[in-house]
Amino acid sequence: MMNVLIIEDEKPSARRLNRMLSELDVTVNEMLHSVEEAVAWFKSNAHPDLIFLDIQLSDGLSFEIFDQVEVKSAIIFTTAFDEYALQAFKLNSVDYLLKPIDDEDLEKAVAKYKERIPKQQDVALNFEDIKKLLGVTVVEREYKSRFTTKIGQHLKMIPVDEIECFYSENKGTYAGTTEGRNYLLDTTLENLEDELEPKTFFRVSRKFYININAINDIISYTNSRLQIKLNNWNEQEIIVSRERVKDFKTWID
Repeated sequence: MMNVLIIEDEKPSARRLNRMLSELDVTVNEMLHSVEEAVAWFKSNAHPDLIFLDIQLSDGLSFEIFDQVEVKSAIIFTTAFDEYALQAFKLNSVDYLLKPIDDEDLEKAVAKYKERIPKQQDVALNFEDIKKLLGVTVVEREYKSRFTTKIGQHLKMIPVDEIECFYSENKGTYAGTTEGRNYLLDTTLENLEDELEPKTFFRVSRKFYININAINDIISYTNSRLQIKLNNWNEQEIIVSRERVKDFKTWID
């Protein structure tokens, strides 16, 4: 019987993945939610056979776990961001699933792990494997190029490159544009995670996504945070939350 661990900071996503795995007759033994929690757990527990690992956790990138403990388990990465694929494959990676996770993709990933069980001492993929997997899961990934909003009896299309930020206010989600205008969208910031190009848009806080091409200035702020000034949209103060500052600096680098 496999010993399986999920490391995922969003508890609803962790529970969903747990349910999906149970339908594949895979039992999850433990669910963890942060780098700090995972490091402490690995230091005091026998390492599992297989880990389902989100890359961006609430207190940093999950790669930081491997800087502090030697993890010998096989890993299936689960993330909404494709830019970490090559870094992931340097570790004991079996597969790299992009969110939202598809039932069929998950089943194939588990099957791939089971096929490799006799070779657990040699779980790193070779370069051809990496190119093949990147061709399937990364290169073909498409993101939204425009959003539609209703203005009176009319529909207006807003190209993504004209949007400087997305933000939530009074239970609504808005796009702030290069014209300094705001448009109400029929979506949520959570849904945007799977619709926006992660190299271009970053969620700096619970309230804001910003476009890297719209950044005019970055200013040190209280409590180790950062304040962002955009080129045209300036209706509200945009603050990078403290727990996202490190990832933000990596994103803009």
